[in-house]
Amino acid sequence: MRRRRGLPIQLILIIVGAILFVILVISFFRSSPEEEAKELVHSFYKYEQDADFGSSWELFHPLMQERFQKADYIQQRNHVFVGHFGTDTFKFTIEDAEKLKSWQMTQNSTTFHDVYKVPITQTYKSTYGTFSIHQDVFVVHEDGDWMLLWSYR
Repeated sequence: MRRRRGLPIQLILIIVGAILFVILVISFFRSSPEEEAKELVHSFYKYEQDADFGSSWELFHPLMQERFQKADYIQQRNHVFVGHFGTDTFKFTIEDAEKLKSWQMTQNSTTFHDVYKVPITQTYKSTYGTFSIHQDVFVVHEDGDWMLLWSYR
């Protein structure tokens, strides 16, 4: 009588099951690029909501940082929203991110590829009543970091 060589079928099934379980756990905890883009937008508007405009400015892409010097951005955001609108905070909602093949911040700026468009709505209760601002913000992954841009087209 010959004996079969090799692994018993039960051991093979256990190994395959363990590999599938590890793959499932890894994929469960890994964020998609769309979710990472939304997380950056959430962080940006959470800073803005808390009037931490310096921290929100840090999340801008360098093209945005060129448009606003940090000190000017902090002063202007505070002046407009607190001074003019008469409100010290707002609520915000973030919609699902949409991947764009290419996008430009201005008609003559760099073309970005694999950009995520994330619509947001900020709702203010101010001395002038309740109003909302709807804006599409754009997120790019560059040099290992996620960065935010606004459209000026």
